[in-house]
Parts: sequence; C-alpha cells; structure tokens
Amino acid sequence: MKTVSTVSELKIQVRAWHQAGQSVAFVPTMGNLHDGHSSLVQEASKRADKVVVSIFINPMQFDNQEDLAIYPRTMEDDSNVLKAMNTDLLFLPTPDIMYPKGLDNTTFVEVPMLSGLFCGNSRPGHFRGVTTVVNKLLNLVEPDVAIFGEKDFQQLLLIRHMVADLFMNVEIVGAPTLREPSGLAMSSRNNYLSTEDREDKAPIIYQVLSETKAQIKAGDRDFANLELAAAKRIDEAGLNTDFFSIQNAANLSDAQSDDTDLVILVAAFLGKARLIDNLFFEV
Repeated sequence: MKTVSTVSELKIQVRAWHQAGQSVAFVPTMGNLHDGHSSLVQEASKRADKVVVSIFINPMQFDNQEDLAIYPRTMEDDSNVLKAMNTDLLFLPTPDIMYPKGLDNTTFVEVPMLSGLFCGNSRPGHFRGVTTVVNKLLNLVEPDVAIFGEKDFQQLLLIRHMVADLFMNVEIVGAPTLREPSGLAMSSRNNYLSTEDREDKAPIIYQVLSETKAQIKAGDRDFANLELAAAKRIDEAGLNTDFFSIQNAANLSDAQSDDTDLVILVAAFLGKARLIDNLFFEV
C-alpha cells in the first residue's frame, strides 16, 4: 500500500492508473476503522481495479469541538487494517490541505432541505461539512466509483443528490450495514459505550426497527402511532430517543399510506454516544 499526504502525490498516482486503463474505487473515512469500514473496502475492490481510502477527521462536520477533540485517532492500526486488505493507496490529507483558507473562509457545498432534517436538525451544520468535504475528496481523487455505508442513510441520500445536482462523474454505491451479533450497527461511536450498554441496552434500537418494519409490512399504516410506540420502547430501555421516524425513502418526506419505498430512521443517546440506524424497504 502506498501512503500519500499531498495532493500532487495523489493525483500523479491516480492519473497513472487512469492512463493505464485501470478503474479506481474510493472509500472516504474518518479512521478508527472497524469491520463496517472493511466491508466498504471489500466492496470497492469488487468494483474497480484500484482502491483508494482516505482518512481525514473533518473538522467542518463537528458542531461540538469537544467531540472533535476526543474523536478516536488510531492511524497505525487503521493503516495495518488497510494493508492487510491490499488497499492500493491511503490518502492522509491535513486540515491545512483541505481548508487552506480556514473553515470560516472556504467555499462550501450544501444540499438544501435534506440537510436540515433529522440528523441535520440535531447537529446544525453537520451535513454542510459532510457534503463539502466529500465534494473536495471526490474532486481530488477523481474515482470512477465511491462507496458509502447505508448505515448513514441520510448522508448517503445527500451525497447522491449532490453528485446528481452538480453533474459529478462518479458512481455512488451504498454498501449494506454491518451489525454486531446483537444487531447493533457497527460504528466508531460504539467505542463510547460501556460493555453493559453495548450488550444489554443498545441492541434495542435494531430490535424496535425490525419490529416496526414487520408491523408496516403486515399492513399497519398508522405511522404516527408506530413512531410513538417505538420511541417509548427505546426510552424505557434506558436510552434517550432523538427521533424515530418513518419516511419516504426517496426524499425523506413524511411517509404516506400509499408510499411503497420507506425508510425508518432512528437516533438515540446512550450515555455520551449518539447512535443512529435505519431500515429501508419496499411494501
């Protein structure tokens, strides 16, 4: 695996691959890699000749500077994981490279409407930071395909809208959520959980998601009541529900009784960890 930290090194290598007729897949990450990230790299390797992974803890998407300061930094372990997976290139940009004029004096990219919903409402400015940095990284790497996890459903939808709206020449692929045996979605934020919370409390999120999905597929269309009952169950398990919402999967509008493509979105606090998950399905 080749590791580079400058734009020139990155572009020289990617240009050489493209000139040789080789396709490039890209997986952007913030490091602290787990099996969920590994599944994205595996998917990337299936879809292109060469795989580029970036690790960049993006300051623009943190609305809380304390969260940014304590975000896990495990570069050596991450590098070893990627080497073992035969990743071709690891790109390690710095904030000075990504934001040479500083965060307060940089051009940004924002998807209207969708950016202010759900996680965007709970974390103001978060998705502006996500779409801005993803846009920058896609422009730098110029991949043929980029892989994102379906666990962050709203983020994936935003990136797809951005790429379509800006006529960006890259295919965006969503990779399935990887889960622990309990059903808990794999996430770097799970590291903030105690063993008890991780094993005994957090799994309620997926349990309630699955049960609500089953109720909808069985014909229950009282979405408001389903949402209230689900949030109550999660809270009774010792979490604090931020939202539990049944939405149209295409645009995150409120689900209607005749909608056929739905997504259930959930976010809940457990200790200092904010856990998100979703299920999307046809009815």
